[in-house]
Amino acid sequence: MKLSEMRELLAREDIQLTKSLGQNFLHDGNQLRRIIEVAELSPADKVLEIGPGLGPLTDLLLKNAGEVMAIEKDGRLVQVLRQRFCAEAENSGSRPREEADSSEPLTNPPTYVGGCGSAVLRLLHDDALEFLNREPRDWRDWKLVANLPYSVASPILVELAAGARAPKKIVATLQLEVARRLMAAADEDDYGILTLLVQLDFAPQELFKIPPGSFFPEPEVDSACVVLNRRDQPLLPEELRPVFAKIVKRAFSQRRKMMMKLLKADWSPERLTQAFAALNISPQERAEKLSLEQFVKLTELLNQA
Repeated sequence: MKLSEMRELLAREDIQLTKSLGQNFLHDGNQLRRIIEVAELSPADKVLEIGPGLGPLTDLLLKNAGEVMAIEKDGRLVQVLRQRFCAEAENSGSRPREEADSSEPLTNPPTYVGGCGSAVLRLLHDDALEFLNREPRDWRDWKLVANLPYSVASPILVELAAGARAPKKIVATLQLEVARRLMAAADEDDYGILTLLVQLDFAPQELFKIPPGSFFPEPEVDSACVVLNRRDQPLLPEELRPVFAKIVKRAFSQRRKMMMKLLKADWSPERLTQAFAALNISPQERAEKLSLEQFVKLTELLNQA
């Protein structure tokens, strides 16, 4: 979908975009094709798209994957998407599929279930973060490929990326600042809570910037697409994840303070001294200096207490 087509469609439907919803639509064909390329899609893939907007990425996802679940919060855009892809399905000779085809029925049924060629589209009118909290689905066989609304990108990623039910791949367009946090390593300025909560389950693969002019309207912040792959083996068992999150959040609650002092709010000084000594971590160390692997080992030791 070209920029001129976006403008024409919005004008025809009399849709004024809402800044609070982060409605900056990616229209650059080169960038859209690059996203599809790094997503490594096949007809066997199931894709979750959050914030499809006017559907330029949705269109390419349907042409390259086998199933797409698109969640859109703005009811006006849901109607545009339904009209667009319903018409395409009818013109291509595809017939709507019944929701019974899905292995996991939804509490909130799709606004439209249809086809585009051999692909299936499930379009939901919903708040994506509320949907993820409400629908504890198994996403292990899915990929997240989306231009995420910047205002809720971090909580969506934390919710989706946690645990054994996480998608096998995440390809997300985000605010550059958030993208750098996802890709950061220990002792870098962007390294912090978001880095560790996501990288516990996902290994960062790639980041590429997307110019503001690739969006309509142009965002006031820089953007980037990140590629994250789910780890083959979990670094921690499921029951230790809450302990890991507790340690990380406490350790970064005041970045300039020594980590051991902060953790004394939850563990005894004796236990902390033993754990730090076992891992050769200085009692004066700050959280930003510790690697993901060190946080994992610290979680295991403190949990033994």
